[in-house]
Amino acid sequence: MSDTIDPDKSAATAVEPLRRAIGDRYLTYALSTIMHRALPDARDGLKPVHRRILYAMRELRLSSTGGFRKSAKISGDVMGNYHPHGDAAIYDAMARLAQDFAVRYPLVDGQGNFGNIDGDNPAASRYTEARMTAAAEALLEGLTENAVDYRDNYDGTLSEPAVLPAAFPNLLANGSSGIAVGMATNIPPHNIEELCNACLHLIKTPDARDETLLKYIPGPDFPTGGVIVEPADSIARTYATGRGGFRLRSRWEVEDLGRGQWQIVVTEIPYQVQKSRLIEKLAEVIQTKKVPILGDVRDESADDIRLILEPKSRNVDPDVLMNMLFRHSDLEVRFSLNMNVLIDGVTPRVCSLKEVLRAFLDHRRDVLIRRSQHRMDKIDHRLEVLEGFIIAFLNLDRVIDIIRYDDEPKAALMREDWGKDHPRAFDEADYISPAAATEMGLTEVQAEAILNMRLRSLRRLEELELITERDALMKERAELEDLLDSEDLQWARIAEQVREVRKTFGATYEGGARRTTFAEAGVIEDVPIEAMIEREPITVVCSQMGWIRAMTGHIDLTRELKFKDGDGSRFVFHAETTDRLLAFGSNGRFYTISASNLPGGRGMGEPLRLMVDLPNEVQIVDLFIHKPDAKLLVASSAGDGFVVAENDVVAQTRTGKQVLNVRGDVTALVCTSVVGDHVAVVGENRKVLVFPIDELPEMGRGKGVRLQKYKDGGLSDAHTFVLENGLSWLDPAGRTRTVIGDELSEWMAKRAAAGRMAPRGFPRDNRFT
Repeated sequence: MSDTIDPDKSAATAVEPLRRAIGDRYLTYALSTIMHRALPDARDGLKPVHRRILYAMRELRLSSTGGFRKSAKISGDVMGNYHPHGDAAIYDAMARLAQDFAVRYPLVDGQGNFGNIDGDNPAASRYTEARMTAAAEALLEGLTENAVDYRDNYDGTLSEPAVLPAAFPNLLANGSSGIAVGMATNIPPHNIEELCNACLHLIKTPDARDETLLKYIPGPDFPTGGVIVEPADSIARTYATGRGGFRLRSRWEVEDLGRGQWQIVVTEIPYQVQKSRLIEKLAEVIQTKKVPILGDVRDESADDIRLILEPKSRNVDPDVLMNMLFRHSDLEVRFSLNMNVLIDGVTPRVCSLKEVLRAFLDHRRDVLIRRSQHRMDKIDHRLEVLEGFIIAFLNLDRVIDIIRYDDEPKAALMREDWGKDHPRAFDEADYISPAAATEMGLTEVQAEAILNMRLRSLRRLEELELITERDALMKERAELEDLLDSEDLQWARIAEQVREVRKTFGATYEGGARRTTFAEAGVIEDVPIEAMIEREPITVVCSQMGWIRAMTGHIDLTRELKFKDGDGSRFVFHAETTDRLLAFGSNGRFYTISASNLPGGRGMGEPLRLMVDLPNEVQIVDLFIHKPDAKLLVASSAGDGFVVAENDVVAQTRTGKQVLNVRGDVTALVCTSVVGDHVAVVGENRKVLVFPIDELPEMGRGKGVRLQKYKDGGLSDAHTFVLENGLSWLDPAGRTRTVIGDELSEWMAKRAAAGRMAPRGFPRDNRFT
């Protein structure tokens, strides 16, 4: 049947337009975000909102030498005339242009609270005032001379510039950042004098290499200063590809306090790092003891930055302290560079340093040509008027008669032939005037100008002034013609303009000198924690319930200590603050604790489970001081075990490190140091087995091998000893019993044997110690 409807075909027909509609609309949104919001124009380095703010301020006549206007008025005009978005967003963008810690060359001169480096927000727009800076005026110079194209605003009632003339490469001078759809940009600020030097070199040598430009632009110049420690080859690669980054450090110095005392003073912090957040991070570093040698941080900043870092010990090397802080705080950051910009305001592209400078110079050439052509048009118009004035002076009586007696003097002036009895006002060889083109009849413009001429101008001196002005304009016009006809003259003029910008905003300009310096990063070595902690004796006390503390000094280990009700002593041993402690859990994991992080001995301490991620159901099998070169024997309740190096069980995180694998009801039971050449094993059945330790494998992690064979029960204890010295234990009476030489042969066998009953006097708890 012809009227039958195919359900699949109908569904496809219905879905396809929706898919296309959604795709088209999302593509429109993405292009709008890329072109009109997030990415800057390579020519003037501005996003639309910043361009509209500056243009609106120009329309309000807020020059750098004039008065201020309320920020609310400025943001309101921008929103109502050019930028149909929220006034809060517009004000935030304008406030950033006024922050000397955020913008290298501020484009807005703010009066009032425009925020600070601590991260505080600006005051409300009704409380602040603003005007343009000299740098902003340099970006706008030439707008009245047809330097750039204009386009309609959002409602078609006004027009706005599509791009600013930009006397200096603002994209690199002030940088930019933004996130679009599927792409982003992040460009650091640079020094204008260095940018001008690079532009001059690029004008002189258009095919200059990227490496050559780095002689003039060694790297970014951040408004907050700092020290760049990125290697030169990495900087060169970053600028050549348009992608990369720069390591930026704080600037610091050691301040001598006398009597061997000193402190570190940080005078500059990295770009875009909020001082208050930095201090919070440093306080967190102190609290968590990531850098134990840092004692205190103090903010003594006023208008300048002054952060005081006090070490715990004056014997510490300041470089070691700072290197650790560079690693664990924002005293060192990495500023990423992604030179993704709009070429000609349309095409987004990741550009190299040379391509960005070339885009700026090409834009300046277009501006120069347009301004020159505009000036020539103005000159031609003025020459036309001057020609009419001079003809009028040469025929003054006739002009007066026409004006006095003719009913239509304008038409009569245009019909009259002024070239029969008097010389022409211009030499036709140099300039073909409108009057000459019309056989010496006045044009409408000339006739209108003559009729509007004042009577006081009808004097001999005025005629001489007109001739002088005519000659000057003819000379200027000839120069403009030469300029428009010669590319070499155009680049020479652009070079001259760049030199003027360098003179205006260079090193002699307030704040124009380079602020960010360069240095070698050096190698930040892994400093052992022992080198960062003052070495002091302590006594580690851990209770049966897992409460741990560190008492000052080496106390008597037999001394009676206080514990919580129902709790008692479990581990008590002497240590030092530089030691690391290893805790072995019944789940087979090793946990590492720094002795310097233990709570003091005045109270009952803190639960060990809070210092490391020790589950509630897991018991502490052993707690001891880590010895880097030692080896451990670990074994499970099922009688499986192996030898492991202590260096392999040190954990770097709170969660510990799994070493002995256990499953089901099997738990980790034994952890003892390897101090001999033989192993003694006793099971729950009180049978003892002795075998060489060489029969056990050395592993980093695993289940292990069978130590002793059991028909019923499992492992009770294991012990290592030197065979020549014999096997010793404490009998129930507290006396040391030793089995040596041939007496041990009864219990000597291969690993995994069943063993023999324990000797007489062996402890009832089936433990060697």
